[in-house]
Amino acid sequence: MSRKTKVIGVNMVPFTKPGSHEPYEVMASKAVKGALEDAGIHYSDIQQAYASYVYGDSTCGQRALYMVGMTGIPIINVNNNCSSGSTALFLARQAVESGMVDCALAVGFEEMKPGALASVWTDRTPPLGWTQNRLKELWADVPDSASNAIKIFGSAGKEYLEKYGANPDIFAKVSVKTRSHAIQNPYSLFHKPLSVEEVLNAPALMPHLTRLMACPPTCGAAAVIVCSEAFAIKHGITNAVEIVGQALTTDTDVTHESILNLVGADMTRRAAEQVYEMAGIGPDEVNVVELHDCFTPNEVITYEGLGLCEEGGAEKFIHDGNNTYGGTYVVNPSGGLMSKGHPLGATGLAQCTELVWQLRGQADKRQVEGARVALQHNLGLGGACVVTMYRIG
Repeated sequence: MSRKTKVIGVNMVPFTKPGSHEPYEVMASKAVKGALEDAGIHYSDIQQAYASYVYGDSTCGQRALYMVGMTGIPIINVNNNCSSGSTALFLARQAVESGMVDCALAVGFEEMKPGALASVWTDRTPPLGWTQNRLKELWADVPDSASNAIKIFGSAGKEYLEKYGANPDIFAKVSVKTRSHAIQNPYSLFHKPLSVEEVLNAPALMPHLTRLMACPPTCGAAAVIVCSEAFAIKHGITNAVEIVGQALTTDTDVTHESILNLVGADMTRRAAEQVYEMAGIGPDEVNVVELHDCFTPNEVITYEGLGLCEEGGAEKFIHDGNNTYGGTYVVNPSGGLMSKGHPLGATGLAQCTELVWQLRGQADKRQVEGARVALQHNLGLGGACVVTMYRIG
């Protein structure tokens, strides 16, 4: 990276179930105002803004930001499926790093409906149709009763278990771990502890996949402000967190080779490798991780894609407690998508917010002791994967 990019302001609103949320523009404006207060700057200092969301008409970003101010700056609306928030951050970081601007804002928000994700535009080619077609070729007997997201992630979990001979209870153990973290997070959707038995005995969605291994539809918003090093110095900001590596990858022909790759395993691996090389920091130096656990099988798959453990080593990694406090890494201290919630456009920026709080030592009861380096992973099928590394000090 040619110019250092600093995160100087973060904020989010508590995530809620559909029906108990405020309008998207209210949630988003609250998140932005909180990020501005956190950074100690004014909205007039923002030179560009990127607004991420999936379910909404064009220019929702302007509608939300006009509640903060109307300063005439470029506002770009971003939709990159579940990685929309991190894609907005990627674009804001690029603008600062290139020297185009000194300070940029990324804000993400979502109002979701109850139930499984569904296409809004049913009169045209579905963008994920090719993944479903390939899934049927790879597993001819895939159940047709489940939604597309459940089918593909459930199938990936099945493929992982068969490939490595892992115990199916690893997916339940991840749900339990993640919920134990969410209990300490006032911004998360769920605060009730889970047991492995509860998770395994919940209604089945697919073989080896129950309802308590799937993230819920959620509403919420989050905002992140990035700037140049010179801007941070000029404004006397002393708690800035540096983005030391960031990569955005999409699918290649390798995606067609396995169900694991259909759900982003190869995109994740390539993005992580780029980030480690860019930062000059390997996974062994990372302390805390926020990764995209829309279904717990995806968390298991992502451990290996990010290089947190060896290929096929996730079962031992989980058994040894290396994904939680006292282990090698603390993964999803926020509660992750599984328990904090997954408002699509806000997720990547909420992950960033959590990691900035962790690196500043502001995460209260869920604080990871001595955290200096953090890693973020945000995935969208169709596809895009954003991996980001942060460092303080």
